[in-house]
Amino acid sequence: MKKIISASSAPKAIGCYSQAVEDGGFIFTSGSLPIDPVTSEIFTGDVRVQTEIILKNLENILKEAGVSLKQVVKTTVFMTDLTQFAEMNAVYSTFFKDNPPARTTLQVQALPKGSAVQIEAIAKK
Repeated sequence: MKKIISASSAPKAIGCYSQAVEDGGFIFTSGSLPIDPVTSEIFTGDVRVQTEIILKNLENILKEAGVSLKQVVKTTVFMTDLTQFAEMNAVYSTFFKDNPPARTTLQVQALPKGSAVQIEAIAKK
């Protein structure tokens, strides 16, 4: 049965979507942007900082669902400039040190709010 996950320690949805949905033993997060959960301001600077903010937000959403980043089985990373992949990956790898999830990274023309990075995740409960 579908269950909506809403974490007050992560940014509120900026559109008609849920932060995450649990169904069939999996947690599916929406694409997360580098938004400060306290101020609701987006950080559009350094890709390393954007990636860190995003992964901390995803960590908080997953915690609300009763799981951790260790249970993430798949991520999709959207970037507006793949020449900054190494910077994103340097931060990403600190959050997924052991047994990292499967990952797809795609370059897109634009992301909401001028972000350079957006990440979504699937975790197993």
